[in-house]
Amino acid sequence: MQLLKIVCGFILGVLACGVFLAWGFFRAAHPDEDPVAFAAMVGTGMVGASVVGAASLVPAGILIAIAEIARLRGIIFHVAAGGVIAFVLWTLGASGEVTGIRPGSAVALTAGFLAGTVYWLVAGRTSGTWHGNKPERPGPLPSEDQE
Repeated sequence: MQLLKIVCGFILGVLACGVFLAWGFFRAAHPDEDPVAFAAMVGTGMVGASVVGAASLVPAGILIAIAEIARLRGIIFHVAAGGVIAFVLWTLGASGEVTGIRPGSAVALTAGFLAGTVYWLVAGRTSGTWHGNKPERPGPLPSEDQE
């Protein structure tokens, strides 16, 4: 069951990231006001999500495996992991020489934080539950003269 949550969490996380980035680009209003712009935003968000998902699959997979093995269930880890992945991918995409932080880094970080939050809501809260419960430490053995 946890594997299904992981896959769904990853997909929903990159969808949230893609739609967030497309919404910022189109600044679409409510669907009743401008349905064409809203449809363009959703379509672009889906395409953007596929690009983000393809680019982040390996690093996200590594961090998800670490979270599962170490039973890291905290929201801070998952949100930070999403932000780090987004920032690294954004930085690696820079062309030419850029001094300082690349413009748009705050938007990339926010998109990564959003993706990490969505992943945590779906699968991260239950990371490592497939391990089962930790075995309890055995207490002191009862002595034979205590009868």
